[in-house]
Amino acid sequence: MRMLRDMEVFVLAADTGSLSAAARRLDMSPAAASLAVKRLEDEVAAALFLRTTRSLRLTAAGQVFLEPCRQALQLLVDGRDAALSDPAAMCGVLQLSVPSDLGRNILLDWLDEFQLLHPKIQLRLQLSDRPTDIYRQHVDLALRYGALPDSSLVALPVAAGNRRILCAAPSYLARAGTPAEPQALVEHNCLCFTLADSVHDRWQFSRGGKLVSVQVKGDRVADDGDAVRRWALAGHGIACKSALDVAADLQSGRLLRLCPEWQAEASPLHLVCAERRQISPLVQALRHFLGERCASRLAGLALD
Repeated sequence: MRMLRDMEVFVLAADTGSLSAAARRLDMSPAAASLAVKRLEDEVAAALFLRTTRSLRLTAAGQVFLEPCRQALQLLVDGRDAALSDPAAMCGVLQLSVPSDLGRNILLDWLDEFQLLHPKIQLRLQLSDRPTDIYRQHVDLALRYGALPDSSLVALPVAAGNRRILCAAPSYLARAGTPAEPQALVEHNCLCFTLADSVHDRWQFSRGGKLVSVQVKGDRVADDGDAVRRWALAGHGIACKSALDVAADLQSGRLLRLCPEWQAEASPLHLVCAERRQISPLVQALRHFLGERCASRLAGLALD
């Protein structure tokens, strides 16, 4: 499957003339897109692109390789569509664990849409910010933010380019002022959450290769991301939340983005299962559906 993904990067880069544009379309980092092309070049033992700082064009080998890649990817799409159109494949029980904020405020509506598309499925939903042990609990799949500590799990990217965003309500900023840079957060009330029973109170930021780590403090901590977001909306302090969680709040002006020239921590979203045999046509359909919804929600936030 990795080679198919690499081929998808190659074809999109050839079509757009830009690895960065291909990476954005596929919700991955430019570095990951460049690595995908490098793997393909190693596989065919030939350079596929001539690169400069401003342009990207196919080599003679790249031109020869492009059409077979297109055909292979189209065969994959045709096969997936055939599998997804099989009514027998789109039934059964989906036992799914999801983060609290994403689940309550976004995924419930999305999953309603998914069930309308596939009315023979049944959902068993668990809402929690505590990592689910999918080996021991009654859960088939889990949506998880961030890097996965257990390398034996199978992770399917849903929103690989998602990041945390520093934000606060206008009412808080009117009262306490707006931090001009991450280091100024030490003077503000920061709304923290717990991860694996530890308070996440050291926030990381980067800009132009410079990394900054800030030890923050505040008068509120929760083990529920929805609570932290509600506190931020009520003007109680500054939050560093997943872009997926606060995208609508930022677009409406209920929350304002702070220090936008700095990137907060990466927070990729994955659909996780215990083994590859669980990746059924139904699971692939769910991943594809959620990936499209996430890409649409994150559009325009300039997370790179």
